[in-house]
Amino acid sequence: MIFPDAADAATAPICSAKGCRAPAVWVLAWNNPKLHTPERRKTWLACEEHREHLSEFLGVRGFLKDVVTLQEWEAMN
Repeated sequence: MIFPDAADAATAPICSAKGCRAPAVWVLAWNNPKLHTPERRKTWLACEEHREHLSEFLGVRGFLKDVVTLQEWEAMN
């Protein structure tokens, strides 16, 4: 039998950092201007621990467009 909490945890968004299984709290919206139109947004999810690292990774490449909480992102989309 699957308990409701276990089912929710299995479908909950998780951090995009390699090997991380923590719940996502942040959405990092980005695009690669060499590949994507200016309005296109791809997303990475981040936990509290990896938000800064993933933001820096995208930022130094000029890809990072916005960082918002997952709750804000879901409300916008």
